[in-house]
Amino acid sequence: MTEPTTAGKSALITGITGQDGSYLAELLLAKGYEVHGLIRRSSSFSTGRIDHIYHDRHEESNRLYLHYGDLTDSSSLIHTLNRLRPDEVYNLGAQSHVKVSFEMPEFTADTTGLGSLRLLEAVHCADWPIRFYQAGSSEMFGKVQETPQNETTRFYPRSPYGVAKVFAHWMTVQYREAQGLFACNGILFNHESPRRGPTFVTRKITRGLAAILAGRESHLYLGNLDARRDWGYAPEYVEAMWLMLQQPEPDDFVIATGEMHTVREFVESVFLLAGLDWQKYVVIDPAYFRPTEVEALCGDASKARRILGWQPRTRFAELVRIMVEADLRDAGLDPAKFLKPSAGIEA
Repeated sequence: MTEPTTAGKSALITGITGQDGSYLAELLLAKGYEVHGLIRRSSSFSTGRIDHIYHDRHEESNRLYLHYGDLTDSSSLIHTLNRLRPDEVYNLGAQSHVKVSFEMPEFTADTTGLGSLRLLEAVHCADWPIRFYQAGSSEMFGKVQETPQNETTRFYPRSPYGVAKVFAHWMTVQYREAQGLFACNGILFNHESPRRGPTFVTRKITRGLAAILAGRESHLYLGNLDARRDWGYAPEYVEAMWLMLQQPEPDDFVIATGEMHTVREFVESVFLLAGLDWQKYVVIDPAYFRPTEVEALCGDASKARRILGWQPRTRFAELVRIMVEADLRDAGLDPAKFLKPSAGIEA
């Protein structure tokens, strides 16, 4: 596949300080883009995931710029777009924690749902062509109607977060079909990395092991271990986002590995790397159960393989090891001293 010409292009990323935003920024900078990120104003800095590329921003080769704005503020979106005039817009910003969405449904709807609409309208009103990416989620499938899930599977969200993402998805389709926008939905299944937020279950598990090995904790508290998920590696998933906006026509794509593993399997493989019996350390806490659970998610990314030429490269066991090694190093531990050379679930 011929690499599209990207020299001189610019992109705006909402949610640039998140896991996906930081990896996407790295990818676009490597391709020669001028990259702009939208960040919310707060009393403390939240740029830890991009500090390694932002700190040398005064160098000529580094074209990363940050701007204050918010998905709940239409005027900031319009002014930022008109000032920067980007070629591509990636909407990754959201209240993205599923369990939190039950506690803050209105805020989740405002940022994750209506925030996408505000940005779509700003893009629609622009007087130059913009290619738009909307970050969808496998949580939109919720109570799944078929397995595996693909681009035509009916949505049945089971959380305020999932509902808000469904709204954003169909608004993106609406602007594409009614207003002629080049707008794509990426329906990404779970994708993890050492930059995953510490309250998400995979990172909670790998950080928990590191804390136990460092002697700072004795137990790890978790919720439903029977939930099954399709887990991939985040840096590979942001490549799919970029590929969607390089196509001749806009479309929607499921991005997934096509393999499912339970949370229990993830826990087992993490602790097995250190030669530990997870059952001696894990405590089930009902406080971490969702009011309505999503039992099993598994994506069919055959359309992405066929049209985008995308496919996952990092398998489950390798993903687990990458995350465990990173969290051990963050805890001041040498992975070589604590982990077995080859252990874990080979899948």
